Amino acid sequence: MEKFITATGKTIDLAIEAALRELKLDRDSVSVEVLENPKSGFLGFGASPAKVKVTYEVPDEPQRPAPALSAASRSKPKKAEPRPEALNKPLNPINPAAAKAAPAEKRPAAEKPAEKRPERRERAPRAPQPEKTYAPAAPGSKEERIEQFIQGLLTHMGSDAVPHAYKSDADTYQVDLVGEDLGFLIGRRGETLDAIQHLTNYAVNRDSSRRSRINVDAENYRRKREESLKRLAQKVAGKVVKYRRSITLEPMNAYERHVIHATLQDYPDVTTHSTGTEPGRRVVVSYSRGGAAQDD
Repeated sequence: MEKFITATGKTIDLAIEAALRELKLDRDSVSVEVLENPKSGFLGFGASPAKVKVTYEVPDEPQRPAPALSAASRSKPKKAEPRPEALNKPLNPINPAAAKAAPAEKRPAAEKPAEKRPERRERAPRAPQPEKTYAPAAPGSKEERIEQFIQGLLTHMGSDAVPHAYKSDADTYQVDLVGEDLGFLIGRRGETLDAIQHLTNYAVNRDSSRRSRINVDAENYRRKREESLKRLAQKVAGKVVKYRRSITLEPMNAYERHVIHATLQDYPDVTTHSTGTEPGRRVVVSYSRGGAAQDD
């Protein structure tokens, strides 16, 4: 079940942060819709804050149906109350004295046969997933250059993480940062990870005649973020078609905007485009019968 709250702030980011503090959720657990952009006004007059709508998921509460009464139970006659005369009669009309002298022996209750409980099947413990193994980089290879540069960068940042580079495509290299406490290397919405990736691409390709693409990831953040963006795109597109109005998303970097565009490329009656300038460039999802999604 979906719920939402609205929040305001001087900027869109501050409004989103206020909503997340109130909900005690992280950014990837909610979807954000910009309702009003902030206005600075003129000489302080006419200024208005940014307003956002933050939607989040809550588990559905199971509804317990009231027990239905059968027709027999509804029409069951009430037991006849004993008459006053019957209350005054002795318990044993044949021999009332014996009844007072010798209390009736309690008959042992018939023992009920023990019910056989179904045997519980013990669940086999889940086998721990094997850790990903990496082959050492060949001396003098581009993988070694990538690992050496990132290792030096991480050392200056005070991190004990270890980079592992491997080739995933003809001109694409993947780098996994392995270690503990990698949250600060990811940063807010992956900003620190993007900075490490940008610096690595520049340093490695600076003296190379053939440019290679280097993707840096930690704790599968890129994959999780991409899945979250795809779900957001599908949800927003459904609202756009239902209400036939445009929805402007929060500011995103070029990669995140590309995921939104690619996800909605074949979505019927929806078109997308980007507006604004970096770093506040946003994706606008609009209703357009027969329209196709557009890139930046």
